[in-house]
Amino acid sequence: MIRRFLKFIFKITLWFVILSVIWVFAYKWIAVPVTPLMFIRSSQSKGGVKDVKWKHSWVPIEEISVNLQLAVICSEDQNFLNHKGFDMKAIEKALKHNKNGQKLRGASTISQQTVKNVFLWPERSWFRKGLEAYFTFLIEQIWSKERIMEVYLNSIEMGDAIYGADAAAEYWFKQSAGNLSKFEAAAIAAILPNPRKYRANPASEYIESRKTWIVRQMGYFGPLDYTNTHEREPSGN
Repeated sequence: MIRRFLKFIFKITLWFVILSVIWVFAYKWIAVPVTPLMFIRSSQSKGGVKDVKWKHSWVPIEEISVNLQLAVICSEDQNFLNHKGFDMKAIEKALKHNKNGQKLRGASTISQQTVKNVFLWPERSWFRKGLEAYFTFLIEQIWSKERIMEVYLNSIEMGDAIYGADAAAEYWFKQSAGNLSKFEAAAIAAILPNPRKYRANPASEYIESRKTWIVRQMGYFGPLDYTNTHEREPSGN
């Protein structure tokens, strides 16, 4: 009986690995049409005051402003070009910060956020964190950093029922994702920690201060080059 059970577990695990690798390989080239979060948000809205229909359209990274690419790196993950999916320095700082009893701080990289949005669901559990680590390892091995950024910017939530850079640029600034200025890109990046609460335009005093900080970080970071890594420390909050 135990041997049968172990054999069953082995088969399930093997098939999961095979299918997950195929899934990640497919998304290396195929545009992500929909994410679990889109379905979750849509189901949450049914029966409520309003029936929310999500706004989402895929655009290649060549049609997404470099300003927005750089803004999210400077805002969310300044070592994105250097790490292999996990920023150990950021994790150590977050653990130390949280241990001191201060407001909880996360250390999710852009790679981890991409995985959470594209392959998983928004739940805090050790099981989901384990899957997140597994899929993060996979995309870092199979995709390029540029592809991770492309999927990230086309899939994440950038407003209430607003998903992806093109939909966000149109919703917040009435233009395409390729024409975002530094300050417009920074405004969108500034709301990412809680895009259903904050507004990119008109921005609150808090978002304005975040936006100014992000633009300053963009200046310190320099030109964005996915083939060139330069690990650095953020210059302050």
